[in-house]
Amino acid sequence: RLLDYLEETGLDKNTVVFYSSDQSFYLGEHGWFDKRFIYEESLRTPLVARWPGVIKPGSEATAMVQNLDCAETFLDIAGAPIPNNMQGASMKPLMQGKTPDDWRKSLYYHYYEGEGKVHNVYKHYGVRTDRYKLAYFYTLDEWEFYDLEKDPREMKSEYDNPAYAEQVAQLKAELKRLRALYRVPEDDA
Repeated sequence: RLLDYLEETGLDKNTVVFYSSDQSFYLGEHGWFDKRFIYEESLRTPLVARWPGVIKPGSEATAMVQNLDCAETFLDIAGAPIPNNMQGASMKPLMQGKTPDDWRKSLYYHYYEGEGKVHNVYKHYGVRTDRYKLAYFYTLDEWEFYDLEKDPREMKSEYDNPAYAEQVAQLKAELKRLRALYRVPEDDA
């Protein structure tokens, strides 16, 4: 109805529509019930956009985006300056069908609340790339590592598997880089 109204009134020509949602709760996946874990069921969030004359209908961007990119995108579309202290990146090039060479290759995730709280989810942080995921549950001093290509449902951590030692080391380095980039205080871990 909203899109029909925009078309009927001619507002669709200069209106960008974003549709997203909150992450979903687990329904028993991983034996969990909540949405605050780094696992794919809650890490991935739907995002659909419509921008007539810019976004090709039916197109799909596969670059990694985060909710922290939305504000920069809205500012960029409006032609407003993007403050240097913002941590996201404008998705406008992706919407135009172009992925910049310097677009992020990984995502950082951090859950702060912790066990004993309403949701009883252990504090953790991690990094996800197109193929791998590394998570650190720092109050437990436990690591998990997944090869999302071979184990897309993240059913078996390969953290201690020597075959993945190089990938684990690379993700630990990337995690350190991202924590510095986002200025995450060390005492949070």
